[in-house]
Parts: sequence; C-alpha cells; structure tokens
Amino acid sequence: MAPYNLLTATASLMARSFSAFYTNTPARCTSIVYNAHILPVKYLTSQTSGPPKRPLNGYMRYVLQQKPVVTSQNPEIKLVDVVRKIAQQWRMMSPEEKQPFQEASVQAMKQFKMDLEKYQAQLTPAQLQQQAVERRQRLAKRKAIRKKRELTILGKPKRPRTPFNIFMSEHFQEARGATTQAKMKSLLDDWRNLFSHQKQIYVQLAEDDKIRYKNEMKSWEDHMVDIGRVDLIREQTQPTKKKPPAVKKQAKKSSAKSVKKTSPKRKSKTSSKTKLSSSAKTVKAGSSKKG
Repeated sequence: MAPYNLLTATASLMARSFSAFYTNTPARCTSIVYNAHILPVKYLTSQTSGPPKRPLNGYMRYVLQQKPVVTSQNPEIKLVDVVRKIAQQWRMMSPEEKQPFQEASVQAMKQFKMDLEKYQAQLTPAQLQQQAVERRQRLAKRKAIRKKRELTILGKPKRPRTPFNIFMSEHFQEARGATTQAKMKSLLDDWRNLFSHQKQIYVQLAEDDKIRYKNEMKSWEDHMVDIGRVDLIREQTQPTKKKPPAVKKQAKKSSAKSVKKTSPKRKSKTSSKTKLSSSAKTVKAGSSKKG
C-alpha cells in the first residue's frame, strides 16, 4: 500500500479535476478497463498521532485502482485527461460492476465510525471542545470559499485597486528579487521612495478604478434583484421596504386618539386657570369693599 500522504495528495488532485467531468457530454467509451477482482484498498483509519481519516467512496477507490492502468496504456496524456478517462469509464459501468467498490466503501465507513468512537472516548472534555471549535472554523472556511466561487460565477465585479496595487502590477516583472516575496518587498521600498507627484498618477488611476467599481456594482446588483438574489446585495444598497397602507391607517388612528385624549387635559388646565383668576378677582373686590 502506498503511504497515506501519497493517497490523500492523489485524491485531492483528482478532486480538483472533477468539475471538468460534468461540463462536457462524455463520449461513449468502447472498452472499460477494470479488473475482475478489486485490488485491496485498506482503510484510511486512525494514525497513532491523530484522529481517524474518513475513507474514500466507491468512485475514488475505482480511480485509485485504474489510474496506473490508464497511465501505462496512455503515457503521453496528462493527469487531468487520465482522470477524465477514468470518470467516463465509471459512468459507463453497470451497477453490478460498481457494486464491489461501493461495498468496500461501506465496510470502510463502518470501520471508520468504530475507530472514531474509540478515538473520541480517549479525549478529554477540553480536547473535544477544541475539536468542535476547529470543525466550526473549517465549515466557515468552506462556506466562505463556496460563496466566493458562487460570486465569481455570477460575475461580481472585482474590488477597486489601491494606488500601490496598480504600481506593483506595472513594475512586478522588472522588480528586484528572486522570489515573489522579495519582489514585493523591493516594490514596497520603491513605492515609499517615490515623490508625491509621482504617486499622484497612481492615486488618480485608483480613483478611476473606484468609479468603475461603483458603476459595475450598481448594474450587477440591479441584475441580482432581477433574478431574485437580493441576499447578495450590500446592505446599504438594498431596496427599502415600504410600509403597507394598513399600518399607516392604524398609525393615523392612534395619533388621532392621542390628540383627543390630550385635548380634555388642556381644557381642564385652562378651566382651572380661569377659576383661579376669578376667585382672585372676587378676593380683591371683597378687600376693596372692606377698605
């Protein structure tokens, strides 16, 4: 059996090419290359230093088995084409031909669950909590990657570039340094040494790029509203929801009621003032008569 790192690296490389399998209609394969017996693929289960690894599904087991066969028969084609050819073979196979690989995957999954229970039973509560945190972080990262990929497919405009980004893209090829990091460091030093009037050119280009981004985002968000994807629009540009007319009527009625309630109080206040003033006048009149 090949080392675990080699298997995972091969599987991840093949997974990157899967999107190409289903974009084109597969040509019918005249001959399906597969062995009558299944080469033993051991469970990718626990190592001594970490948790058990999830096993491969039936299709990935078939890919790992057929990869050396197809590569030896077609040494001139690239790895992507090798995997595409294996995918075509898998689609042309009958359920009976796929069954041994799928059954092996089911058995490996049972073993994986048993190993996972044993591994988790040995962990402390703090380790279990740490695993939960790491799992949430991985899920959040995957969600962000999927969302970014979706926005790219929907044609969301690229964000505006900064003056330094524009300067770096123009002078990256002739920058000093053998590595990308060294080139970026030298470009940053060159940018800091520029005079203000030299930087002003890139500042103006950045301002123009902001206008480009603003216009493209407006048209893109209008298109998202048309296709019903309001969830992808920025909060500050989301259309404001108008209140239904029933709510306005209720508000008017409540305000009218409050005005009616407050008006008697005002009348009572004025009447009390008039009473006080009249009583004061009578007191004054009585005192003047006595005098």
